[in-house]
Amino acid sequence: MNKELLEALKLLEKEKDINKDTLLEAIENSLLQACKGHFGKTDNIHVHMDRETYDYELYAEKEVVEVVEDSLTQISLANARLLNAKYNIGDIVRVEIKSKEFGRIATSNAKNVILQKIREEERKVLFEQYYAKEKDIVTGVVQRYFGRNLSINLGKVDATLSENEQVRGEHFEPTERIKVYVLEVKDTTKGPRILVSRTHPELVKRLFEAEVTEIKDGIVEIKAISREAGSRTKMAVWSNDENVDAVGACVGINGARVNAVVEELRGEKIDIINWNENPALLIENALSPAKVICVAADEDEKSAQVIVPDYQLSLAIGKEGQNARLAARLTGYKIDIKSESQARELGLFDNLQFEDEYEGYEEYEEEDREEDRSEESDAVEVSDLSQEEQKEN
Repeated sequence: MNKELLEALKLLEKEKDINKDTLLEAIENSLLQACKGHFGKTDNIHVHMDRETYDYELYAEKEVVEVVEDSLTQISLANARLLNAKYNIGDIVRVEIKSKEFGRIATSNAKNVILQKIREEERKVLFEQYYAKEKDIVTGVVQRYFGRNLSINLGKVDATLSENEQVRGEHFEPTERIKVYVLEVKDTTKGPRILVSRTHPELVKRLFEAEVTEIKDGIVEIKAISREAGSRTKMAVWSNDENVDAVGACVGINGARVNAVVEELRGEKIDIINWNENPALLIENALSPAKVICVAADEDEKSAQVIVPDYQLSLAIGKEGQNARLAARLTGYKIDIKSESQARELGLFDNLQFEDEYEGYEEYEEEDREEDRSEESDAVEVSDLSQEEQKEN
């Protein structure tokens, strides 16, 4: 048994994750390459590697002839019978080739063949490892900035976080550990080229999948997600178990789960809403935290008319239109938001045949405001009593 070769193959398999059979094939090819360099051709030369003992046999098949014209492919009857007395003219004889007789150049070529195969297999293994992680999140260590791009070490290979995939305002220091979303893995002659992102909506989705057990188990589904990286994300979730609250599962006890994701995203705000197959209810949920009076959704046109209380208009639209914009992306509907005053002026309540329901909403809203005023009044009375007690003391 060739113990030295066995140990070398085991070491390469462990460190480079390269299969031993692949390396044995590389050794066979290198021996053939050495023979070609030494003899000029290899048509009748064969190599056999024993997969159990790792010993190899290198031989040339030569025809027995009376007069030798080509010493590489022919052997005289006399020389053949020195190997075995049974050989006759026309028989094929296996003649051992000693690799130690190869010249320096042939040996060097054989070595290069093996090294080239090892590099190719190492590159192939790395590509397959990271290609399997495409469209998933990985943890990397920040290396350095080159230009406006960022180099991130993923363990065995470096990835590139381009300027377009960076969140505005985020800055990382060398050796800092961050999570990134793998956009694409390309196979190149220099190894896998990996492009990653910190702005992709799927990054948020994958972070929740890692953080929320119910999502990992398939009990809770993330139906849709819209994101403005570094600022705000809206996510619609659905529970396949009526006993499990989808939003509550994502938020966690005392907000532990959602806070873990927010921390990884450096403080980005996350709105988690309940998904609904009814587009009107989905749009109403998507516009939260704003209250909505009514939603009229046109499924064919993929558009919706939304009416909100006057004091909720700015909240529904959001800063620079962000809340409405994210809600539109989340639902896939073009959303037109009007205040109740605008709706009355334009006669939208009549068009939507919502007047009776709106009157009920108005009464409900007035009751809410009365309760708020009552609470404020109670608070004032408590404050006055407290001041009188202090004076008496």
